[in-house]
Amino acid sequence: MSSYLLSLAIWVPILGALIVFAAGANKNLARWTALGVALAGFIVTVPLYLGFDMTEAGMQFVEQRAWIPRFNIEYLLGIDGISVLFILLNSFITIIVVIAGWQVIEDKVAQYLGAFLIMSGLMNGIFSALDAVLFYVFFEASLIPMYIIIGVWGGQNRVYAAFKFFLYTLLGSLLMLIALIYLFLSSGGSFNLLEWHQLRIDMMPQILIFLAFLVAFAVKVPMWPVHTWLPDAHVEAPTGGSVVLAAIMLKLGAYGFLRFSLPIAPDASQYLAPMMIGLSLIAVVYIGFVALVQTDMKKLIAYSSISHMGFVTLGFFIFNQIGVEGALVQMISHGFISAAMFLCVGVMYDRMHSRNIADYGGVVNTMPKFAAFFMLFAMANAGLPATSGFVGEFMVILGAIKFNFWVGFAAATTLILGAAYTLWMYKRVVFGEVANSHVAELTDINNREFLFLAVLAFCVLAMGIYPYPFTEVMHASVDNLLKHVAVSKL
Repeated sequence: MSSYLLSLAIWVPILGALIVFAAGANKNLARWTALGVALAGFIVTVPLYLGFDMTEAGMQFVEQRAWIPRFNIEYLLGIDGISVLFILLNSFITIIVVIAGWQVIEDKVAQYLGAFLIMSGLMNGIFSALDAVLFYVFFEASLIPMYIIIGVWGGQNRVYAAFKFFLYTLLGSLLMLIALIYLFLSSGGSFNLLEWHQLRIDMMPQILIFLAFLVAFAVKVPMWPVHTWLPDAHVEAPTGGSVVLAAIMLKLGAYGFLRFSLPIAPDASQYLAPMMIGLSLIAVVYIGFVALVQTDMKKLIAYSSISHMGFVTLGFFIFNQIGVEGALVQMISHGFISAAMFLCVGVMYDRMHSRNIADYGGVVNTMPKFAAFFMLFAMANAGLPATSGFVGEFMVILGAIKFNFWVGFAAATTLILGAAYTLWMYKRVVFGEVANSHVAELTDINNREFLFLAVLAFCVLAMGIYPYPFTEVMHASVDNLLKHVAVSKL
């Protein structure tokens, strides 16, 4: 059974989505079926963590079958300490999204929930694929459900945002395809990623390969200056779409750096590291200032996500253990916090149909339970100690200072900027007197909303207080990757 766990993690949500589609116009049946499928999808991923050997750096739960033998393309799956946590996070967030959209989505319910389930399975495929063609298929296919979710259930400018999202991410991936074909020819006709990691490639081809991957993965992260699609996509996406986009899809690009760029082009990675560090610091500092001037809550949190993901790429390219592990912890933490922040905005939007900060004020007077949860998540977003937001940022800053004091100093400014834009938004929305009659009529969170906010609050606090289960599982794999990058192949 354990040899099929990764296939189950991929195909249970996808095949379950077809059952949800069959529910058709029966909204309640679609909702309960989707919840059952999402729970089943999460349950099959739990043994991946419980059965994971934390002392082993290599791939585990490997599945290998012929797929297209003529081109030596395989159905090859496996996970290491870097990827195992993302599969659990993805499957967990899918449950949250199904519950969050329970009463909010009334139009095409089965299609909405089914799209998220399909996307969940496809993203598990991205995190476990060890064949480059299989990875590319999952990587591209994951765009389609999100494109539909934004385009069908989004806001007024949903079609523009959906096209922008799709074109940016698709065009970035075309250069990656060229790099994959080059590597296929260089390896003597193999698409096996583990074999590609052992290739000896000259410096100039390495640089070109790195740059090709950079375009594809930088758009997904998104890194400055190819970040402009993200705020539009977040603002127009329904709440569930924003949650998955921030919590999971942004991680695909960062994951690509660890699975492709660093191990396949290690010398180019070190050679171009100053450029990557510079781009990361621009995201951390400049985008933090951009977030300060936003008047739309969703757009502010979207820019906040870009700033926090700048921390991730910074951690990767300072090439020390605490920095890379901190970046991975930041990715998981950002999954919890960004999901919670977008859900909080969604809770208010469902009641007021406005995301503008100026339309609120004094929400604590009418929604005290909600205000308490929102406060916790705002503090976590600002990096308060004892929340998950602090752990990853602190580790990356430590690693950055170990690498170069001034790089660490620049990165640390995010603790000030993050507190500034997050707490200023919170102050204007929640504190003070009741601003208008609409705020006066607000009702506090119901049991369903309390459930998903409480679960995320538990995750944020648990990871902040006791991060060991998250850091220990990745330690051996990160150590192995850094040794691999440090040993020049030239």
